[in-house]
Amino acid sequence: MKTITIPVEIPSELLIALNKTSEELKSDFQLAIAISLYKDQKITKGKAIQISGLSRFEFEKEIQKIQVLDSEIEFEQVINDIQNIKNL
Repeated sequence: MKTITIPVEIPSELLIALNKTSEELKSDFQLAIAISLYKDQKITKGKAIQISGLSRFEFEKEIQKIQVLDSEIEFEQVINDIQNIKNL
């Protein structure tokens, strides 16, 4: 997957307040974006997992934490996921 870098400016105090490294915060941002796009049905679960940088199991645990239900996903997205997996 080809990637791009998008600079995001945040106050440096945020790292201290959250007690996180910049890498940890970057991972949190990637996960939040992946979950948001998945929940809004903009991307498939497979693409969300890829964006999040997590394993399928880890991603499933994270979406369960915020109660994103698989029933919110349309049938077409499931078929698309299956086709993407076959192409791997």
